[in-house]
Amino acid sequence: MKSVIVIPARYASTRFPGKPLHPINGVSMLARTVAAARAAGQATGARVLVATDDDRIAAHAREIGAEPVMTHPDLPSGTDRCRAAMEIAAPEADFIVNLQGDAPFTPPAHVSALIDNATRADVVTPVIPLTWAALDALREHKKATPFSGTTCIRGEDGRAIWFSKNIIPGIRSEQKMRAAGDLSPVLQHVGLYGYTRPALERIAALKPSKYEELEGLEQLRFLENGLSVYAVPVQAQDLPSAGIDTPQDVAKAEAALQRLGDPLKSV
Repeated sequence: MKSVIVIPARYASTRFPGKPLHPINGVSMLARTVAAARAAGQATGARVLVATDDDRIAAHAREIGAEPVMTHPDLPSGTDRCRAAMEIAAPEADFIVNLQGDAPFTPPAHVSALIDNATRADVVTPVIPLTWAALDALREHKKATPFSGTTCIRGEDGRAIWFSKNIIPGIRSEQKMRAAGDLSPVLQHVGLYGYTRPALERIAALKPSKYEELEGLEQLRFLENGLSVYAVPVQAQDLPSAGIDTPQDVAKAEAALQRLGDPLKSV
């Protein structure tokens, strides 16, 4: 199976124009994301592409040794940009990973896990088994931002049954389960996807679904339309893996790098 890792990277952003080019501790956001993709590509043999609609981002991709693909500026989402890049530059690809260009701290192991499980379902996505302490932290965080953090119910076969912005499943005998071990039964979803080629082509043609619109979760469109989704367990990391959406997020990321160490040296 031939795999490709596509990094959608737009210049235009209402809250943070040009963010893929913005430095984080001296290294551009795009360079950090490309580094993660390259590490996963070296481990799995996957090719890496940067899908953009802007010459400045394409030029920077070349500067850091990445392969840019120019896609139409009117494409509505990163998924559509991912599909377009596949069709333009990787028509031989059987499995496509969509690694967003504003997720610079994505662990390479998370990307590799998708590729290693590419044949299990139409779509593959990571989930993190939460410790009780991590679950307590998620509950506390949701008091202020209830629509942050997505959880997943996973069947015995590893297929995702459902995703929600609520914490699922409910835990009726929690104290008994806490006494039995450190891991809770809650899985936190990581917003990273790998698609078989037919699945990506189908998803790009689907309209938003009922529960997708209610919860604001695109992966519910997959389930509501009968696509299979394999939820592969991965390890949590200390650095924040969520996307960088604002300059304030950059400041928080740099503080985390100062506290925890920077996997990339400043340039």
